[in-house]
Amino acid sequence: MTPRASNGHMARALAEAAAAAERGEVPVGAVVVSSDGVVLGSAGNRTRETCDPIAHAEILAIREACRRLGSERLVGCDLYVTLEPCPMCAAAISFARIRRLYFGASDPKGGGVVSGPRIFTQPTCHHAPDVYDGIAEDEASALLKSFFAGRR
Repeated sequence: MTPRASNGHMARALAEAAAAAERGEVPVGAVVVSSDGVVLGSAGNRTRETCDPIAHAEILAIREACRRLGSERLVGCDLYVTLEPCPMCAAAISFARIRRLYFGASDPKGGGVVSGPRIFTQPTCHHAPDVYDGIAEDEASALLKSFFAGRR
């Protein structure tokens, strides 16, 4: 049985992405949710604001969730993100032992899950979450296209 993605959790990730765009960041948002549906962490990209190349939405949301749980492992937790995670974020998702990854738009140039190096299929990957793509893909893609169209 395929678990159903919560529209509410992806809606929150999309809101984080929209807020990131307002700050001049690439509009990516992420939300970590416990097995009982409690939001443990949410964030949008903050790489420019913090001058930190690893301040991706996924990393920030995972850090917040780990802090709240007092653990470096997020066993049983799910991650909702608006864009396919990059290889760095995919590795962090694996290390955190995220149970399920739901994402919106694919990223053929920078993705690391279904595009590019496909981190979760590598023999060195210690943990691979269940992956569900295309969740709110149209909305996530529209945010990205609008953001980059305004930059050109």
